Amino acid sequence: MKGSIISGAIHGFVVVALGAFGAHALDAVLDDYGKGIWETAVQYQMFHAIALLAIGIIMSPKLFGSIKQLKVAAVCMNLGIIFFSGSLYILAISGIKILGAITPIGGVLFLAGWILLLVSTLKHKN
Repeated sequence: MKGSIISGAIHGFVVVALGAFGAHALDAVLDDYGKGIWETAVQYQMFHAIALLAIGIIMSPKLFGSIKQLKVAAVCMNLGIIFFSGSLYILAISGIKILGAITPIGGVLFLAGWILLLVSTLKHKN
C-alpha cells in the first residue's frame, strides 16, 4: 500500500518536472516529432502515476487490504513507466529510433497492470 502511494507520488513529481522541462528547456531543441513523443511520454507517466496512487488507496485495510494481484499490478505499472515513458523520453532527445522497439514492452506492462487491477477487484468479496 505505502509503496504504491510513494512510487505514484515520486512519478507524479518527476512527470511534472519533465513536462515543464520539455515545454521550456527543450522547446528549441526538439522538433515537432520529438515534442509529440515527449508529450506522449508525459501523459502516460501521469496516467499511471495516478493509477499507482489509486492502487495504494485500494490496498488500505478498510478497502481491499494487501492483495497479491494489486502488488503485482503496481510493479507492472512502475516498470511500464520506465520502459514506455523512459524509452520515449530518450527517443525524443536522442532520435535513436531503435528505442521505439522498447516502448511496446512498457505498453504490455501497463496492460498487465490494468488487467491485474481488474482481476483483483472482481475477486474481492465485499
